[in-house]
Amino acid sequence: MKVLLVAGARPNFMKVAPILRAMKGVDDLEPLLVHTGQHYDEAMSALFFRDLGIPEPDVYLEAGSGTHAEQTGRIMVAFEKVCQKEKPDWVVVVGDVNSTLACAIVAKKAGVGVAHVEAGLRSRDMTMPEEINRIVTDSISDLFFVTEQSGVDNLLAEGKLAERIHLVGHVMVDNLLHQLRQLETQDGSRFAVGGYKPEPKTYAFLTLHRPANVGDPETFRGIVRALNRIAESHKILFPVHPRTRRRIDAFGIALSDRIVQLPPLGFQESLYLWKDAAVVLTDSGGLQEETTALGVPCLTLRDNTERPVTVTEGTNTLAGTTTECILAAWEAFCRNGSKAGRVPALWDGR
Repeated sequence: MKVLLVAGARPNFMKVAPILRAMKGVDDLEPLLVHTGQHYDEAMSALFFRDLGIPEPDVYLEAGSGTHAEQTGRIMVAFEKVCQKEKPDWVVVVGDVNSTLACAIVAKKAGVGVAHVEAGLRSRDMTMPEEINRIVTDSISDLFFVTEQSGVDNLLAEGKLAERIHLVGHVMVDNLLHQLRQLETQDGSRFAVGGYKPEPKTYAFLTLHRPANVGDPETFRGIVRALNRIAESHKILFPVHPRTRRRIDAFGIALSDRIVQLPPLGFQESLYLWKDAAVVLTDSGGLQEETTALGVPCLTLRDNTERPVTVTEGTNTLAGTTTECILAAWEAFCRNGSKAGRVPALWDGR
């Protein structure tokens, strides 16, 4: 059986790493790794491949940047040729990026089975491009591998057959725990960012990249006003996404000197910093889950989440995107201490 495993952007890489390791141990299974090139920046792509122990892709599509339509269209045209050449039995897509949607559509129209890993997640926010990608991908997939019960409930409510839905836990947690074990055998000070790390539980770690947060100058400035206040008591380590860097420069955003701006980091460098933080501030879906898996408090700079188990069971709190809402969540965190949470079912590294 030939399987094309698709990765396109940074959030995908953490998920395909454990899947590919498992696939390579199965007889009569021929996995081919397809990198669409949606993330084409060295710091955002090749660095992660090296960090996660992912081999060179078997196929590289070099999609590059552009509008959603341009990028999705280029991926579809290139991936169709791959399907025609390789004639796969299955295409496995992960997550909710443009590559996920594009390759699922191409495979389905070519009569190839589509399996979606991280299926069923819903934010109910149709202004999020990822929500559109999730809904459309799930509408045409043949198998659904789900990370949390809400995903099962959503898929059943949308009319999917129960026998095609599999609650399997989270492969991103598999990768997280694998990387954590590797990190524990190494001297973290060897990292270029090692010198920036304060004493454990005395600092915050920040990621911020979502277009809704950094694309609008007023929203971005409101978030930064809150972050500058938080930085008065807790130094913030902030690896800056390339998109966010462009917006900081374009909008003239003034960040506190106590917000330490770092370049984009590889997975292990990032994990080395955030695992010991007092709190993580983020608008990333994946980091909400990873902090829950390790019991690290997380304030999510969004009004909603497609990963509700991180709030209902985990260490995540929705903090909103306005200055007032973020500071209210921060003050509640300082007043009440770390939110008690537990690791969701099957998030066990297996």
